[in-house]
Amino acid sequence: MIVRRTTGKVVGNMTPALDPGVEYVVLCGENHEAVGYAPKAEVHHSDTPLHLAFSCYLFDERGRFLVSWRARSKRTWPGVRTNSCCGHPGPGEPVDEAVARRLDDELGVAADRIELVLPAFRYQATMPDGTRENEVCPVYRATVRAPRPLRPNPAEVDDARWVPWHEFVAEVRDDPESVSPWCALQVSALGELGPDPFAWPVRPETELPAAAR
Repeated sequence: MIVRRTTGKVVGNMTPALDPGVEYVVLCGENHEAVGYAPKAEVHHSDTPLHLAFSCYLFDERGRFLVSWRARSKRTWPGVRTNSCCGHPGPGEPVDEAVARRLDDELGVAADRIELVLPAFRYQATMPDGTRENEVCPVYRATVRAPRPLRPNPAEVDDARWVPWHEFVAEVRDDPESVSPWCALQVSALGELGPDPFAWPVRPETELPAAAR
């Protein structure tokens, strides 16, 4: 089922057509504007429509990065090593709030800061079985002042570990297929911002795709 938007922009209140018991993703047009919604459970297949997502890279005060492995029950790239967390903002949900929600849901972590670093990232990728990802996917840096006990959600995360960022970057550059396809592309793009994650410039929310504003 796809719910098409007819007027206005995505706002905080749900439209009457949306079932509050269903998790929806925001569908995007060719200019990355919101054009409708679809249940998350139905959106990933061989002809996945372009939709809004996000990726988050979590660091502690020592500059270590939290790498995660996707749960083996995931629809896309099960069991694969990837960035700290990913997700989909719901209709009308600010992306940074969605990042905070998913950090808590997936890892049991409350970040001290969540900042936009790659506002316009967009990618496509196809699994061997034909399942396709097709996302407008802003990238965020999140930080915690000190490592905190993790509570990985087994439905979302198979494992998670703190690692030195430079080591992770080197591993991904040597073997891009050792991580999810979006993570490999994002690590390359983040590398262009510089080797120090804390020196990456923060981008304003006005640079987010139209579907996220």
